Amino acid sequence: MRNVRSPILYGRIRDHCYLFFRSTPLIPETIPTDDLLTDERWQLVQRIVSSHAFQKSARMRELLQHITERAIRGHGYELTEQHIGERLFHKPSGYSPLEDSSVRVHARQLRLKLHEYFNEDGRNEPMVVEIPKGSYVPIFRPVSSHAPAGSESHALPAPEKVLPRPALLPWALVALLAVSCFVLLLTRRTQTTANTVAGTPAWPFSEVFDKRHLTTLVVADSNYGMQRILSGERGSLDQYLRRDFASSSGVAKLSPGGSPFRAYVSESTLTSFADVADVVSLIKAAGSLQSQVIVRYPRELRIRDLDHQNFVFIGSPSSNPWVTLFQDRLNFRESEEAVGDSAKAFVNTSAQPGEKARYEGLRWTGSVGEDYATISLLPNPTHDGSILILQGLQQEGTEAAGRFLADDVNRKQLLNALGISANNANEEIWFEALIQSRTVSGAPNSTTLIAARRIK
Repeated sequence: MRNVRSPILYGRIRDHCYLFFRSTPLIPETIPTDDLLTDERWQLVQRIVSSHAFQKSARMRELLQHITERAIRGHGYELTEQHIGERLFHKPSGYSPLEDSSVRVHARQLRLKLHEYFNEDGRNEPMVVEIPKGSYVPIFRPVSSHAPAGSESHALPAPEKVLPRPALLPWALVALLAVSCFVLLLTRRTQTTANTVAGTPAWPFSEVFDKRHLTTLVVADSNYGMQRILSGERGSLDQYLRRDFASSSGVAKLSPGGSPFRAYVSESTLTSFADVADVVSLIKAAGSLQSQVIVRYPRELRIRDLDHQNFVFIGSPSSNPWVTLFQDRLNFRESEEAVGDSAKAFVNTSAQPGEKARYEGLRWTGSVGEDYATISLLPNPTHDGSILILQGLQQEGTEAAGRFLADDVNRKQLLNALGISANNANEEIWFEALIQSRTVSGAPNSTTLIAARRIK
């Protein structure tokens, strides 16, 4: 995102390639009603909602059928707490899920009811449906053929090791890019991810894409970064979650009487081309596990969502405030003296021989020069999943971090810098790396590994 000095410049920013998560339908409805009725996943759900366990709860029947129908039709990206509350629970538009937990409560009850069904009436079903914690997108898994007949185990049947159905999310992103950024995408050099499309993801992607977890890609909030620059205020994750930053910031002063500009900056969901490019690269890297990857906007996330899942956060604290949760665990930390009036930098809190104490990036996005990014891999709060962070000082740095990881030679260089042999790449290793990118016209054209170290 270009730094903005006044509302007049905003028109130029809006002309850039932004991703509209709510206002733009990413995937057309490709499955007609007749095909929906014959889909084995839909038929399974109809048996579930007709069972004894669901007879006394019309709301849970409606919830399960709604999320299944949207997922089958390729609209799983819509299934946020906000969407379900407004569309299914008839909450007022723009209501606060933070204050109204009814959707989360019903989702927890639905998970318990599904567990009850598959351990009683549905114990002989050939397929199970699960709703991972922190998500509302159902996952369907074939039942393992190795489970003993008449087993009394209370655990859900283990899934077979099969290739998932073709993932629809990559097509959604490709379709979006074709409309908004296709020409620009064709003019940029792309890196390929070797040996991952059809098989197991390469390291370090193997740490965030696995069969046991849902992986959530969280893109940056360009509006949040714009609000910070307009107001000169640093902001915080707490303000962001309470959604009172825009009302208390300089955006309010620039838009007396509630102008359309203020409403647009406060309510629209925009991200940058750099984030879209990184999302496409990450989904390719997921290989055969693409069906277990979802993309979410940071405004829709809640703190408890981070438990028991894998996450990839794209962007720095100035555009993705969730990254602030992990800054105190990192050596290279983003620093900004005056919001919007000074170049950002990474401060090297424990400089090693040959390293600088400070790595300053571009003054503005779109200028020629050097920008910096960090790539960090950490455990999630419950230590049963992983968190990957790609944060650049400007958009060019963020895109460069994704490009660096997409290249097999670069990943091997990172392994060597961390003192890890290729044979031991499956070990649990937490790390951070500093990347330098040389940029021209708003795009990185080279990436260089500057420093790498393990995180204890």
